[in-house]
Amino acid sequence: MATLLRIDSSAAGDNSKSRQLANEFVDQWLAKNPDGKVVIRDVNANPLPHFTSETLGALFTPAEERSPAQKAIVALGDELIEELEAADVLAISAPIYNFSIPSTLKSYFDYISRAGRTFKYTETGPVGLLSKDAYLFSASGSFLTGSPMDHQLPYLKTFLSFLGLTVKDSFVAGGQSMGEPGVEAFNKAKAEIAAAL
Repeated sequence: MATLLRIDSSAAGDNSKSRQLANEFVDQWLAKNPDGKVVIRDVNANPLPHFTSETLGALFTPAEERSPAQKAIVALGDELIEELEAADVLAISAPIYNFSIPSTLKSYFDYISRAGRTFKYTETGPVGLLSKDAYLFSASGSFLTGSPMDHQLPYLKTFLSFLGLTVKDSFVAGGQSMGEPGVEAFNKAKAEIAAAL
């Protein structure tokens, strides 16, 4: 049975266009994988603590010397990594906030990025240890994708590649605060999703 891990990050709830695109993808994926399982991780509804000196200290403290608080920090990261490792496909929906991703999604990335577990250091540089496909769903109020102000999709692709994930496709609905052009962009992205699977 195939497992799809869906990660949502928009603060707009059901009104989120990036979530709506992900909904379309999940529906298409389930139609082709009727026995498939979808695991949802909503980092907006259940935000993770930011990565701080306490987080770093917990990770670098030997397991047998960790305090209860440090053990809880490491356990949270372990849970997120195990969830990701168990998935066959990853779907990430994210709006563009201030030219990049929501801070809640960045916190998630900080927790799943762990040397020796999701990537390793080698003589020729870091190598990702997660071999699976990922799909991205993005929305923004104006048309930023491909412009010098878009630090979202390039960052997402760079980070996921760092962990060994292959971004198979990205679906973008720009102009969502611009009326008809935004409607057209959203409908175009939905059509692209239908054709991709």
